[in-house]
Amino acid sequence: MGIFSIINTSGSGLTAQRTRLDVIADNIANVNTTRTTDGGAFRRSRVIFSPRDDSNQYKSSFLPDALKPNVGSGVRVFEIEKDMESPTRFVYDPEHPDAIQYGEKSGYVEMPNVNPVVEMVDMIDASRAYEANSTVIQSAKNMFNSALSIIRY
Repeated sequence: MGIFSIINTSGSGLTAQRTRLDVIADNIANVNTTRTTDGGAFRRSRVIFSPRDDSNQYKSSFLPDALKPNVGSGVRVFEIEKDMESPTRFVYDPEHPDAIQYGEKSGYVEMPNVNPVVEMVDMIDASRAYEANSTVIQSAKNMFNSALSIIRY
């Protein structure tokens, strides 16, 4: 695995974690949004990652199969999906413009299924993963500079 492969792999992790942080920020910003364009309360979004497949870059290679790299090539954002499984919560506020008018839930407002505590834990996790990928890039850069300094002398 070369220096640029390391940087490319960690760079894909930086991009994926940045997307994850953006989605978390959107969730936190909409913690009290009771009306969306789709109708109903805001639903929490979550990011689904998948491995990035760059294996076809070696298909036309002259290398035998035993010498072809067998390492991961990073991560990509596969999908940003809405969390439709976790339930929304209902708050009694009959004066709210989005309060349910009729039925057994009359006077209640449907609130988003966003839990700020869960979002903050996810944010800490994403920022630590981002920091780890950044450290890998910095370490690879230092190794590359050390190798160049050995060649110079």
